[in-house]
Amino acid sequence: MALACFSGFYKTPAEIVRMADDLSVFPAWYSDRCSAIKVDSFSKVEWLLGQDAVGEWLSGTEWTTEFLSCPYEVWGWNPALLHRLRAAGVDERFLLSDEAVRRIRILSGRQCCRTLLDGFSDLDFTCGESFVCATLDEVRRKLSACGRVVLKAPWSGSGRGLLMTDEAHWNRSAEGWIARILRTQKEIVVEPYYHRVVDFAMEFYCDEKNEVKFAGYSLFETDSRGNYKGNLLASDRQIEQILSSYVSTDGLHAVRERLTSRLSALFDGNYRGYLGIDMMICREGDDFLLHPCVEMNLRMNMGVAAHIIAERYLAPGTKGRFVVEHYGNDGEALEAHREMKEVFPLRMSGNFVTSGYLSLTPVFDDTRYQVYVLAECR
Repeated sequence: MALACFSGFYKTPAEIVRMADDLSVFPAWYSDRCSAIKVDSFSKVEWLLGQDAVGEWLSGTEWTTEFLSCPYEVWGWNPALLHRLRAAGVDERFLLSDEAVRRIRILSGRQCCRTLLDGFSDLDFTCGESFVCATLDEVRRKLSACGRVVLKAPWSGSGRGLLMTDEAHWNRSAEGWIARILRTQKEIVVEPYYHRVVDFAMEFYCDEKNEVKFAGYSLFETDSRGNYKGNLLASDRQIEQILSSYVSTDGLHAVRERLTSRLSALFDGNYRGYLGIDMMICREGDDFLLHPCVEMNLRMNMGVAAHIIAERYLAPGTKGRFVVEHYGNDGEALEAHREMKEVFPLRMSGNFVTSGYLSLTPVFDDTRYQVYVLAECR
């Protein structure tokens, strides 16, 4: 959303500010050891470190409520964040330039999925098309050709900026939504509707030499509107076994290898950090096909975080769920937290979780957002 606005004075919606505050300690779980974590309140740190084993896990972490003048690993770069860091006195040598953030904006647009998808047309176990339209008439023509489509704003929040429609449901409301996206973002992405069976992602890391490396799988859940709900916590081998019941392991590896080379060519030295390529297994008649690029998230993301957490804190062979929960009213989070602790007590083997519930973020009476882990017995 901040990249869509692309202004240093973008005003973050109050609900997103609240989510950022509630989850401000969360980066400590996936960051490099001995990092400094910027939090909104030390009371959240005190709550977190008061949980069993957490103090030992995060013992090297430094906590601060101020923006320090040092190198930053952010969730995602945008002009509004850059403006805040500059205003706080962070030295320019630790920040991206305006031009670098502008290049990240271009690469973050959903239009780039079309570029990536062009490289998979020769693989008969894949599917996926993407079209970029600049006028309402172009959108109508694609709708007529495809029958049922998903319309996507080029830049929006994860799982947001989407509209599913077909010719029977085309109306003034849909036209108004499209016109607004075209007015503010100049283009809109149109894709055929696919019958989704499984959501997953391949996570990558691009280093300062523009080398793209596979970082792991992410098998995740979404709600009916496509909003992220949580991840399976499991090893890459375990996730690959699940996916291979639909698409061969060789096919998964072929897609992975092709993406590493295509991403390196696409970035051309203009991005460093984690990124995720959202994919899905689709049903087409009696067959299952792999859609290799539904979305590209050019930032740190929950899939990468879940993968790191599974590797660092779960005992080998243990599986579980990584959940991002939203609560609508005061007291709901605290009540749920107390119940989960009682029903699913945390059990450890050495310094690793074998089963049970662990909240990765603080829970108070007014908490609205929480991240937690629920591990299964082996």
